[in-house]
Amino acid sequence: MELELPDGVENPRRCNCSICSRRGAVTSSVPIDRLHIVRGGEFLTLYEFNSRVAKHYFCRVCGIYTHHRRRSDPSVFGYNVACLEGVDVFALGELPTSDGKNHICDRGGPNAV
Repeated sequence: MELELPDGVENPRRCNCSICSRRGAVTSSVPIDRLHIVRGGEFLTLYEFNSRVAKHYFCRVCGIYTHHRRRSDPSVFGYNVACLEGVDVFALGELPTSDGKNHICDRGGPNAV
């Protein structure tokens, strides 16, 4: 996977939804056209749940979560910051946590699907 990050990793965060809290990933977002699968795409597998809008990609060989199409904004990908070469997610310190347990799409909000 190759990302275009002209301003580096912006707004890294965690999420408390059922899938994110279990995988423990630190994520950030990038517009869809700035994430490119340059090799190994045949090893990615897709996991969808609930509304099937969010699309979570994992390596089917090692199980690592790489990226996902966000449900609240399908025009961006969330990506696993720990997959970036040279980035130590433990050095990022305390991070904000998104409230995925009470996602806007589950409350009938403007982006509800």
